[in-house]
Amino acid sequence: MIQDFASGVYLANGAEVSVAGFHYPTRMVVIALPCGGTLLWSPVTYSTTLANAVKTIGPVRHIVAPNSFHHLFMADWAAAFPDAHCHGAPGLAEKRPDLPLGDPLGPKPPAAWYGVIDHLIVETRLTTEIIAYHKPSRTVILTDLVQNFPRDWVRGWRRWVARADLLTAPRPTVPRKFRLAIRDRAALRHGVDDLLSKGADRVVMAHGAPIKTQGADALRHAFVWLKP
Repeated sequence: MIQDFASGVYLANGAEVSVAGFHYPTRMVVIALPCGGTLLWSPVTYSTTLANAVKTIGPVRHIVAPNSFHHLFMADWAAAFPDAHCHGAPGLAEKRPDLPLGDPLGPKPPAAWYGVIDHLIVETRLTTEIIAYHKPSRTVILTDLVQNFPRDWVRGWRRWVARADLLTAPRPTVPRKFRLAIRDRAALRHGVDDLLSKGADRVVMAHGAPIKTQGADALRHAFVWLKP
């Protein structure tokens, strides 16, 4: 149920969600914090069994929706862990005023995970996404900005839409719709270069197989289209 991915980083796969007839796998990242608690990044479907598994790592202290799409299950986790702090990407509070969100996350991480997780804020016309960089394990965590589905994941006429959007490209990449929606390509290029300079050994995506080795090479390929 929970996979040990890297030192202090764990993965939990959730149920598929359907958006406009497309079925998306879901994945939550559980990060152990220096305080002894855990941070849930992009929460998946809540279950008591999963919650108990998370608690074996540490009590849930923070719950993060890293863009304005990955909020569907936050309320259930917040209700189960009322003492946890809920955080959202810019724009989510306006979309989900019912969620107990504090101030939107920004480039400077909160004190609870400062020095452990860095943020890269990516603004698009579709959503604003926070890319996380877990410094101890050199793991880059993305939500929707980079995706990679098996070629036969989508069937029927949607298969052609998925191919045109690069969702089923041979290697993880940024879907075409997000490429067109990027507000500041230069800022994104600088941010990706900064991540690569820190060292990126591993990559986790919400919609694609986790990458345990040669993460920097995978990121270079995913963002090669940003080159001037």
